[in-house]
Amino acid sequence: MIKSMTGFAALTRDDELATIGVTLKAVNHRFLDLQLRLPPSLAAVESRIRGLVQSRLSRGRVEVSISIQQRRSSAVDIELNEPFLEGLKAALERAQERGFATGTISISDLLRFPQALTIRERADEAADASPLVSRVEEAVAAALEDLEAMRSREGGYLRADLDARRARLGELFEQVSRAADAGLAGLQVRLAERVRELKADALADETTVAQEIARFVGRSDITEEVVRFRGHLEHWQALTESPEPCGRKLDFLLQEMNREVNTVGSKAEGPGVSEIVVSLKAELEKMREQVQNVE
Repeated sequence: MIKSMTGFAALTRDDELATIGVTLKAVNHRFLDLQLRLPPSLAAVESRIRGLVQSRLSRGRVEVSISIQQRRSSAVDIELNEPFLEGLKAALERAQERGFATGTISISDLLRFPQALTIRERADEAADASPLVSRVEEAVAAALEDLEAMRSREGGYLRADLDARRARLGELFEQVSRAADAGLAGLQVRLAERVRELKADALADETTVAQEIARFVGRSDITEEVVRFRGHLEHWQALTESPEPCGRKLDFLLQEMNREVNTVGSKAEGPGVSEIVVSLKAELEKMREQVQNVE
């Protein structure tokens, strides 16, 4: 199946527990490169969220951002930094003794020192956190559905373009096959005429000449390349119709097709062979660029 690697999805879910926001951004990448941005409250379930994304996506650089605004205020623990305050008191007493300061420290003065108090958010108990985690996972799953829908739509456009280019490849290769056959037939006629001329030469070894001609004709035959290229086109069709991601396989298949075209260009003779080979290579390069977007 052809799906694009690029896509975007964003949604917000509100309920009695919290407002949950999920944003997914996906771009091209050779493998699956997953980047998660989670609030600290979800650190313990990061692996579960990562596994959820990996179960749906196989390729691309994917950024997942999750935000949570809980409805109820979180409980906090407030701790007094007694060693700091003891040191502050001693310092102030010395300052008063030497006449650098007068008066006393009030509560409002104390709050101006961030080191005096430590305020920590109390960790939620597992029983309280589990409903929120479930809602986050549901939101991520829904965002993945939206992302997949967009990637599938983009993939439809890619498939239409690639199918048209695949058909064009088939036409061009049949043209080069016919041109090569015509060139080979002409070559055989010319070589046969040359053999007849050599027969008149008593010094010529007819058997050796015939063997050399047969080897030359064999080196110019592209039947094997034609069969393989047609097989590659059929394999391409099978891959694009399969439900599995096929981007990397298509990329490899294009490399094999290019190898066959290069071989044909070096072996075949005939009218217009060089021009058709150039057109084939240009079409393959356009397909290779498009395949870089396929998951």
